[in-house]
Amino acid sequence: MPVYEYECDTCRKSFEIQQRMADAPLSSCPECEGTVKKVMSMSSFQLKGGGWYADGYASTQKGADASSSSAIPAPCSSGSCAKCPAFAG
Repeated sequence: MPVYEYECDTCRKSFEIQQRMADAPLSSCPECEGTVKKVMSMSSFQLKGGGWYADGYASTQKGADASSSSAIPAPCSSGSCAKCPAFAG
């Protein structure tokens, strides 16, 4: 369950309460019964480093994958040798 932070307009006390997302927001302070407002606070969730995209989902091939035997070699400059994939004869 998420933890929400509130601040009382009357006594200026800040407090946190654990509520379900479907619950209605609080409207009164538990100490002085004054009106409260929900406060946006810094999240503890942080993304650091290169990220998931750079670690495994990039479209460029690296290392052994780039030098696999399924890669088609470039034809030679003359295009007439027997080792060229374009040689048809």
